[in-house]
Amino acid sequence: MNREELMFAVRRFAHAPDREGFATLVRASHPSDLAEALLCTSAQSLSALLLLLDPQQRADLFAHLAFSQQDELIALLPRQAVYDLVERMPADDRADLFNRLDALSRPDLLAGLDGVEREDILTLSAYPEQSIGSVTTSDFVAVNSAQTVTQALAHIRTLAPSSETIYSLYVLDDQRRLQGTVSLRDLVVAAGDATVASLVRPDPVSVQAAWPRAQAAELIRRYDLLAVPVLDAGQAMIGIVTVDDAMDIDKQQDANQLARFGGTAVAGGTDLDMMATPLRRMFSVRVFWLAVLTFFGIITSTFVAAQEELLSQAIVLAAFIAPIVDMGGNTGSQSATLVIRSMALGELGLNWRHVLFVIKRELPVAAMLGITIALLEAVLAWFSKGVGVDVLLVVGLSMLVCTALGGVIGALLPFLARRMGTDPATLSSPLITSVMDLVGVFVYFGFAWALLGDQLVGAGA
Repeated sequence: MNREELMFAVRRFAHAPDREGFATLVRASHPSDLAEALLCTSAQSLSALLLLLDPQQRADLFAHLAFSQQDELIALLPRQAVYDLVERMPADDRADLFNRLDALSRPDLLAGLDGVEREDILTLSAYPEQSIGSVTTSDFVAVNSAQTVTQALAHIRTLAPSSETIYSLYVLDDQRRLQGTVSLRDLVVAAGDATVASLVRPDPVSVQAAWPRAQAAELIRRYDLLAVPVLDAGQAMIGIVTVDDAMDIDKQQDANQLARFGGTAVAGGTDLDMMATPLRRMFSVRVFWLAVLTFFGIITSTFVAAQEELLSQAIVLAAFIAPIVDMGGNTGSQSATLVIRSMALGELGLNWRHVLFVIKRELPVAAMLGITIALLEAVLAWFSKGVGVDVLLVVGLSMLVCTALGGVIGALLPFLARRMGTDPATLSSPLITSVMDLVGVFVYFGFAWALLGDQLVGAGA
């Protein structure tokens, strides 16, 4: 069933609910596709449709719905349906839902859950939102090193239906400390009377629950893991972060970087969402950056205004201000993007060796770009405006220096941000452009006075 057919079927069932028909549609569709088709369905209609499903189908579909829809449904569904739903949700999704509830609704939800689920949700929801603990699921399979292969496989069969993954199994001691891992493949091919201890792989890759969540995604990517075990402060294993969670983390990181680099987020704050962010916050975040950039603009315009004497005697110089300062900002943004990408991939760190490496790489490239763009600008200026050689020299040298400086400054600013303890992406593209605007007018008019000043003074006399 394609997207259009799925959306048509959803609209039909929303207007005329059919238990068997909707259950058949759910079984035949992937929950992600169905959740997308339900995006425009009202909360009341969606609540009625969910109640047509059995508890497990309902939980599977609910986990893929947008957070805003989940929050509305929790308030509309009958209490017992909510309890059944939450008990069947993945542990990390359950903790996220609990954290989004208001203070009055949380005790009511906890009261309706079994002791195990209640303890689990309190443990996972206690971690800060950007920590690994907040994306950890406790739905994993652990085995004991003293078990035989036959016993371990029987244990896996019991727990597999409620586990996120069974391909990597974790060997724990009595204090739930991680001793190692064993793969399902090794268990399947081993003799039934062999012990788990004889198959265990010691010293597995693991993460701490308090670490930033991006570190879990980085380790999963680096070591090609299906999941990474998560340990608490006492080194007891509390759960795992799976590869699909790592993909979600990377996706969110990319969105955050784009928002910050585009100047639509404040450092350390929540990024803007076109669909969900209130208008007041949309205004306050965006006006913050624009106000900062306005100060740079005022300084730049004040300096340009002070060059009235120069511009009045060589008005053609005004025509080249915009392309020269723009080129510095564009080149700086390119360089900053490359450095931030390498930092995000772990290729560049905060040490002088990497700073010098970037300078050595960027300087020749920036110089070649400057020479090329300067020649192109001079040729175009000659044919389009017919200016003299002296003005072409000012324009060409300014373009060369601004382009080269833009590349170097753009490459170094992310290191400065990291040294200051902030996200390099918060040095947004508009900020780099504004800095280079200011540098550009100083360079341009500096060359103009140096090369044309004598002529202009003589002409004025």
